Amino acid sequence: MGDSCHFRSYGCTSDHSQSLNRRPGNRTTMTTYEVDLYPPIKAFLEGQGYAVKGEIGRCDVVALRDGEPPVVIEMKTRFSLELIFQAVERFSLTDKVYVAIEHRPKSLWTRRSKDIQRLCRRLGIGLLTVHLPSGLVEPRLDPGSYERRVVKAKRERLLREFAHRVGDPTAGGISKRPVMTAYRQDALRCAQVLGKQGPQKVRDLRVIAGVDRAGTIMLRDVYGWFERVERGVYQLTPKGEDALQQFATVPPP
Repeated sequence: MGDSCHFRSYGCTSDHSQSLNRRPGNRTTMTTYEVDLYPPIKAFLEGQGYAVKGEIGRCDVVALRDGEPPVVIEMKTRFSLELIFQAVERFSLTDKVYVAIEHRPKSLWTRRSKDIQRLCRRLGIGLLTVHLPSGLVEPRLDPGSYERRVVKAKRERLLREFAHRVGDPTAGGISKRPVMTAYRQDALRCAQVLGKQGPQKVRDLRVIAGVDRAGTIMLRDVYGWFERVERGVYQLTPKGEDALQQFATVPPP
C-alpha cells in the first residue's frame, strides 16, 4: 500500500492477554495492565505483514513493513491526556502514530467514543481498541492530516445569539443554572408585560414588549410560561409568574 496504513480488524487469543484476581465466592474479576495489550496488538500487526518489536526507544510498539515509514503505537488501558501527550511526541519520529486502548465497559471510551475519535482525528492520531480477553483489535482511525471545516450554519447561530443577547447576563463557566439566552430574554419581556397588564393579543404584545418573535414564543411555549385564553390572546401561567420572581431583572431590548 505504499505509505498508507489502513488496518483490518483482527482477533487474537493469547494466554498472556489478561491477569486475573480471584475473590472469594468463585467470583473472578479481570485486572488488565498496559503490557496485556501487547500480545494481541503484536499479532494484529504481524497479521498485516509487519515486523513488530516492543519498547524501542521510548515507544511502546514499533512496526516495520517493506521499507514503509515506521508505525508507532502507544498503549494504555484507559484513554488519557498523558496518552495523547505521548502520541504527539512520537510525531517527531513518524507520521504513522497510533494510540491503543482497552475496550472496556463503563470506561471513558464507551461513554465518549465519538468525542475521543474526533480529538484523535483532529490531531492526526490513529486509534486502535483492544478487546480482552478475546484479543480482538479494532482499528477505529488511521493517522492523517485533518482539514478543519467551519460549519457555516453553526457559526451563524453563534453570531446571531451574540448579537441578539442583551448585555452579558451569564458568566462564562456557570453550571446548574439556566443560561440567559436571547430567546429567554425575549420570553421574559413578554412575561413581564403579561404579568403587569394581563392577557394580551399577540400583535399588541409584540409592540409593548418590543419582541418581534412574540407570536412564535407564545406558540412554542418552550418554558411553560404562557397559555392561550382565546384565539390570538395569551396570559401568564403560574410557572411564568414564578419565572418573573426567579429572573427579576431583564435588560430592555
